[in-house]
Amino acid sequence: MSRPRHWDPDGARHGGTPTYPWRMAPRGLFTRRQLRAKGLRPGGQDVVAQIMWRSRRSKTGARVAYLYRLDRAKPVRPMTPAKAAALAKANAARRTCPVCGRDAGYVLPAHLGTCVTCATALAA
Repeated sequence: MSRPRHWDPDGARHGGTPTYPWRMAPRGLFTRRQLRAKGLRPGGQDVVAQIMWRSRRSKTGARVAYLYRLDRAKPVRPMTPAKAAALAKANAARRTCPVCGRDAGYVLPAHLGTCVTCATALAA
């Protein structure tokens, strides 16, 4: 049986970073997204290993996800009132049409730059 293509637990081929194929990472190592689902963040720790898999989307033909140790992860920082206000203001700006000035109720499509109503009126 041949070994998987991205199997490099010593990091000899990938710059010293241990590399594992998709779904074959050792226990206790998680991606940022997996840590976030558990209410954690990497907390300044260095990348311990990486997962690599083939992808047609990438120019190099492979994509990478970095892995962090669960035992060194820290809790996610709580949302402060100032952060919540800034986030609400930014989201409101993404929903406000620059032509008519009203809140569209959805994030404006980037390819239109305006709400759908104004884009339809401008196209006609």
